[in-house]
Amino acid sequence: MLSDFSDGEVEVFFMKIITIEVLTTLIHRHGFKEFMCDLIETLRYDFSHWQNFTHMPRPAMHVPGGVLELMPICDNEKYFTYKYVNCHPKNPSKHKMTVVATGQLSEIASGYPVMVSEMTLLTAFRTAATSALATDLLSRVSAQTVAIIGTGAQSEFQIHALKLVRNIKEVRYFDIDPKAMDKFASNMKGQNLKLDRSNSIEEAVNGADIITVCTATKANVEVLKSKWVQEGVHINALGGDTVGKTELELDILYRSKIVIEYFEQSVIEGEIQRFGRDEAKKRVHAQLNEIITKKKEGRTNDHEITLFDSVGIGLEDYSALRLTYDLANKYSIGEDKNLVPLLDDPKNLFSIINEQKQ
Repeated sequence: MLSDFSDGEVEVFFMKIITIEVLTTLIHRHGFKEFMCDLIETLRYDFSHWQNFTHMPRPAMHVPGGVLELMPICDNEKYFTYKYVNCHPKNPSKHKMTVVATGQLSEIASGYPVMVSEMTLLTAFRTAATSALATDLLSRVSAQTVAIIGTGAQSEFQIHALKLVRNIKEVRYFDIDPKAMDKFASNMKGQNLKLDRSNSIEEAVNGADIITVCTATKANVEVLKSKWVQEGVHINALGGDTVGKTELELDILYRSKIVIEYFEQSVIEGEIQRFGRDEAKKRVHAQLNEIITKKKEGRTNDHEITLFDSVGIGLEDYSALRLTYDLANKYSIGEDKNLVPLLDDPKNLFSIINEQKQ
C-alpha cells in the first residue's frame, strides 16, 4: 500500500503478504460459496474486457519430472500480475503436491508490488471458477449429472463451482488411485449430491451431462474415448495444459464445438496442439471472451458436443489476485510488510548498508 507524500517526505510503503493461513481466514470470513461466486463474476468481468489486457503465452521450462512456468499479464490501467507454478506428476509419491504456486500483484503506475500471495489454493479456486463460467455458457441448462475423471487436489473445487451454475444432483467419479477416490468421497459428504464411485472411466461418463477431465499424466494419452462421448454433453478438458500432454482421443475434437481461453497459448499447450496452428484456427469455434461478450454463439442446440479446452491463463490468476487483494483490504486481513527499501534519497540505495553499520 502506498501513501501520499509531499515536501520531500519518504513515502511509506507496505506490501500485503497473503499466506495460506491468511487466505483460509479470508475465505472463512467471506464465505466459501461467496468467494467462489465472486470469483466467477470477477472472471466474467475481466474476460469481457479482454482488449484491456496485454496477453502473452506463459514461458515454460521443461525439467526432469515436470514443468516450471511463469504466467504474466498486465491491464492497461492499474495492475500487473504474475504467477509461478509447477506441475510434477510424481510428487505425491514423495509426499509433495503435484502443483504449487505463488503470485504477485503490482501497480503499473510505479511498478511497486502491492501483494505477494500463495496461489496453490487460489489456483484451485480460479480453475474451478473458470470451468464453471465456461460450463454456464456451453452446457445444457438442464444438466444435472457430472462425471469427474481425476479426483486429485482440484476435484472438490470443480464440483462446488459447477453446483453454482447448474442444478447438479449426481456426481460420478473415477481415479486410478483408490485413495484419491476415498478422499474425494469423504470431502464431498453432506453436499446433497448422489455420489457414484465408478469402476471405470466409461462407466462414469455414460449418460453424464457434463464431463470434467483433470488428470496429471505428462503424456499424450486418451483418458476419454470418443465412443464414450454422447451427443449433447459438455466437456471440461483441464489436464492437457502443457506441450505433449493431452487427455482426449483426437476424434472428440473433430466432433466438438471447441472453445479455448487464449489461442496463442492453447495452440502450444491445449488439446488443440495436435492440429497445428493453421488447422487449429479452423477447428476452434471461439475464445471464451468471445462467448461472454456474445461476439460468437455458445451452445445452439441440445445435441451438439461442446468442449472447453482449458490450459489456464494469466488473466484468471489476475482475477483471483485482484479479488483477494480487494477482500484482504475490506476485512483488514494479511500482514503488511516492508519488502521495498524506504530511502530519503531514492537514488542512494547504498545508504541502507551504511545505516546497518551504525
